[in-house]
Amino acid sequence: MMITSVKSGSKFETLASYSRAVAIGDWIFVSNTAGIDYETRTLPDTAAEQLRLAVATVERALEAVDSSLADVVRIQVFVPDEADVDETTQVLGEVFRGIEPALTMTRSPLAGEYKAEIEVTAHRGAGSARRERIDL
Repeated sequence: MMITSVKSGSKFETLASYSRAVAIGDWIFVSNTAGIDYETRTLPDTAAEQLRLAVATVERALEAVDSSLADVVRIQVFVPDEADVDETTQVLGEVFRGIEPALTMTRSPLAGEYKAEIEVTAHRGAGSARRERIDL
């Protein structure tokens, strides 16, 4: 069995000794990801812009292990300010429409100016799997 670790360049990955993503078999676990540009260390002003940047980092991590956003089966999003929930929900709808993973959104405090963070679980190949929808 092979375990593959992906690093994004966050200083916290080194400080806390963790990986942006870990792939084991076809399962891929992407750590909580902030909407910061890890190269320029800039942080956008809005929750929506931060979430878009965080999703782009997640997407690069998934691509590094031959996966994509289409393979995401579970999302957890952290948004501390209730006023930002609508705009972050819209971003999620744009990005994951048609993929429809399970979602948990939590209004928990984030450090500093962080307004939205995301973590995902993906299963390599899920994007090409047959889909069934059940309405309760």
